[in-house]
Amino acid sequence: MNVTSQIKQPIFDEMELFEKKFRDSMTSQVALLNRITYYIVNRKGKQMRPMFVFLCAKMVSHGHVNERTYRGACVIELIHTATLVHDDVVDDSNRRRGFFSINALWKNKIAVLVGDYLLSKGLLLSIDNEDFDLLKIISVAVREMSEGELLQIEKARRLDITEEVYYEIIRKKTATLIAACCALGAKSVIDDNVQVENIRKFGELIGMAFQIKDDLFDYSDEAIGKPTGIDIKEQKMTLPLIYVLNTCTAKEKSWLINSIKNHNKDKKRVKEVIAFVKNNNGLAYAEDKMIAFQQEALQILDNYPTSDFKDALVLMVNYVIERKK
Repeated sequence: MNVTSQIKQPIFDEMELFEKKFRDSMTSQVALLNRITYYIVNRKGKQMRPMFVFLCAKMVSHGHVNERTYRGACVIELIHTATLVHDDVVDDSNRRRGFFSINALWKNKIAVLVGDYLLSKGLLLSIDNEDFDLLKIISVAVREMSEGELLQIEKARRLDITEEVYYEIIRKKTATLIAACCALGAKSVIDDNVQVENIRKFGELIGMAFQIKDDLFDYSDEAIGKPTGIDIKEQKMTLPLIYVLNTCTAKEKSWLINSIKNHNKDKKRVKEVIAFVKNNNGLAYAEDKMIAFQQEALQILDNYPTSDFKDALVLMVNYVIERKK
């Protein structure tokens, strides 16, 4: 049994029912929209986000979920899917998880409108059921994700990112949505703000570790679904590079910045940058930081009694930093 199946085991029934509810939550009177959403549903990823919702809900409530939990999971997946559709337009990307992206098949205009439609469906699912507490959690996440993306674009132009700014970018861009999943799960079943905040923090820490792992893939030789050096080509400042820029000599720093600004399409030069970052402990430093976030997340779980749901979350935390893609 693979790791994802093991993680899903204690919430297998919930995930089965969730899939049906998620499909229903997308339906429309417009045939074109239904064709596109059918395409999206049948090319789903690992569904880590709904898994976080159900596992956190069941861990804090001794195994209970309710309709609010299902709605929370659907809202998160609708919003997440909307951001992916929009991201592919922004990045001019033609592939998503090995399949054609929405914009590749139906063009940018339709992709943007589909993203907007999914976003509004998610918000209305909360409003129609008066889940205003859940809506607040997800709305904060959407705001922060937009800010994180724009902050990254602003900083990429100047290549002057400090480690603190990098953490702020990944907290907003990636970690905030995983934090929202965990908080939604907890809030759907308990009315204890201290506990909900603890669980939210747990999700944020995992999100930080998850993004650093993603950044490390840019320096990996293994086939992971994205070409090596893509972040450098796109002038994205990630932790291994930031560390090396801050610790190398002035001459080396000038060569690095010149390489990223002016030679980022030169395959040989990109390979040289990757080798330089590796040889100057950039990867080792980033790995240490990733493990520190992971360990902090596991400490939060220590406060909860042993259960299948807690075990699955521990497995999920370890999977985040051990995954190969």
